[in-house]
Amino acid sequence: MKKIITLSLLTLTLMGTYGCSHEPVIPAYQASGELPTYQQDSFDRYQEETQQWLASHRIFVSEDHQKEIELNSPTEYQPDQPNGEAVLLVHGLGDSPYSFHDVATYLAQQGYLVRTVLLPGHGSRVADLMLPSLEDWQGVVAHHTKLLQQEYDSVWLGGYSTGANLVTSQAMKDDTISGLLLFSPAFQPNSSAVQFAELASYFVTWADQDPEDNMLRYNSLPMNGASVYYQTSEIVRNDLQKGQYDKPVFVLMSEGDSVIDTQYVENAFSQSMSNPSNVMIWQGEQELSDPRAVRYSMKLPEQRISNGSHMGLLFSPQNPYYGVNGSEKICSNGQAEGLEEACQAGEETWYSAWGYQEPNKNHARLTFNPYFEDNMHKLSEMMASGTVMANSK
Repeated sequence: MKKIITLSLLTLTLMGTYGCSHEPVIPAYQASGELPTYQQDSFDRYQEETQQWLASHRIFVSEDHQKEIELNSPTEYQPDQPNGEAVLLVHGLGDSPYSFHDVATYLAQQGYLVRTVLLPGHGSRVADLMLPSLEDWQGVVAHHTKLLQQEYDSVWLGGYSTGANLVTSQAMKDDTISGLLLFSPAFQPNSSAVQFAELASYFVTWADQDPEDNMLRYNSLPMNGASVYYQTSEIVRNDLQKGQYDKPVFVLMSEGDSVIDTQYVENAFSQSMSNPSNVMIWQGEQELSDPRAVRYSMKLPEQRISNGSHMGLLFSPQNPYYGVNGSEKICSNGQAEGLEEACQAGEETWYSAWGYQEPNKNHARLTFNPYFEDNMHKLSEMMASGTVMANSK
């Protein structure tokens, strides 16, 4: 999702020269030619057939192909002590179902049956983001919401970034949804240039190309992916402007988020999400006016954290990939020349959102949430109070 912010009006100036460019013949940059199906009549069958499809279409970045398939597959998290409620979680642009591993694990521990889905175009090779339409992404959310509703009376929807847009629109047209869990909701992009992505996609294939070396997410972004994201944002803004959403809502976002317009989200929360049980977790320094907002400072020098990021909210400090000692350190962070290489060489780094800079500090991406456990506790409290209110009606 962070690649969206790299789009600028410069993209449009490339339209006159695209015919002179030669895209490298790299497998990850060549589309599969088809997308996996998602309309199976059971989640087990959906998971099994998606894994089979990934096995034959994914461009692997490690020797452990089975691990990569599992990390990128739809997953069900079963509770030891079920509470009779279920949650569907939807990842963001360029990401994978693993984005919600830590959140889903926590929710299952609280008694919820949790499922994650794979948005078509993800998990296989980055060029497959040339293929999906808005209807593909809306369709997978609608279908798997319906499957859960056939088994559970209470179904919550959750989403990260683009996924938050999709689930919000789904919930606003389905009054049976119990509530929303929104992480870095990308209701409106921070860059106004993203609105031109659909037009640019007719002339320019890629918004950004980088080496694909992360087994959990794409590093590059086809213009079509940015275009479909922007369509989700237009629809959710229209939905929010047309009416109120009175079911419980949990929002978690960072003041330092360089991808989304956080002010728009704050306004939407205050003006269009009226439930008194609602909670907004705000990781930043400025106090918010809404009494339902809870602030956590992200000036944490003892952890070498300068501010919060778009993606870091989702992961526990103990996560094996993105945690404090995780294997996937993201050194490409919009910093000055030479600092990315210094980060990769193991020199001391601080952690921040993409593009944040301070003198005499080299910032890698903040990929974990230092307040994860506390934030999850507030999430479960909100869900429990929302269920009590619903049952009392």
